[in-house]
Amino acid sequence: MDVENAAALENRYALAERMAREGGAVAHQYFRDRGSLAIETKRDPQDVVSIADRGVEQLIRKAIAKEFPEDGVLGEEYGLEAGTSGFTWVIDPIDGTSAFLAGMPTWCVSIGLLHEGKAVVGVINAPCLDEHYAAAAGKGAFLNGERLLLTGAITPRNALTGIGANSEVSPQSVAAMVERLLMENGNFIRNGSGALMIAYVAAGRLAGYIEPSMHAWDCLAGYCLVVEAGGSHLPFPVEGKGLTGGAPVLAAGPGSLDALAKIAQFVEV
Repeated sequence: MDVENAAALENRYALAERMAREGGAVAHQYFRDRGSLAIETKRDPQDVVSIADRGVEQLIRKAIAKEFPEDGVLGEEYGLEAGTSGFTWVIDPIDGTSAFLAGMPTWCVSIGLLHEGKAVVGVINAPCLDEHYAAAAGKGAFLNGERLLLTGAITPRNALTGIGANSEVSPQSVAAMVERLLMENGNFIRNGSGALMIAYVAAGRLAGYIEPSMHAWDCLAGYCLVVEAGGSHLPFPVEGKGLTGGAPVLAAGPGSLDALAKIAQFVEV
């Protein structure tokens, strides 16, 4: 990345950090008042959206439009607005809405940034947990200001693996994936937020995270975090309709990607 783009990235990284914190604070207030929120169902009873999701996304979009009007923006609630700068923001205003509405703390605000198809910024704010994850290309990954550095010590056999599922994948395929993980003496967790579980991979809390079909706004911020912490992930299709569709997701710490790919069995690495 040249000097001009590096400066552009730095400015956008600062905005992502600020808006993840501001969005998290607004979402947290909604969380306290969740009993009065209007809730709508999307694809199925597990796929819900509230005024909180829409309000936080509008807040973030407004800030981006003010500071970087030439940038593209993709958000879960309001879709894709194309830009001309080569930068595209990828926003999930509240990842883990079901957990949010149930009064559980495992939800987050996720803001990612693509530059020419590469995830170059990832910021995830989990207000209930007082955790702020932040990463930018070449600058490292951080949790509450402390550097995240992964080693090969954590594996699917000695640590938990995050597993995600939704109505777009068959129960049988997810059950088979869980069975293969257990047969390898591993174990799993699902906390309601795929974005947050990918951040946990970057923090060394999970060996990896697997989901057969996930959207860009759920995973790209976390992917940047994982790479900057020293891990790896499967490619995500960011060209054309690939950016707005679902794709298999796998993120892992050093040495775990191949083992988890065999457990996932939805793609070869």
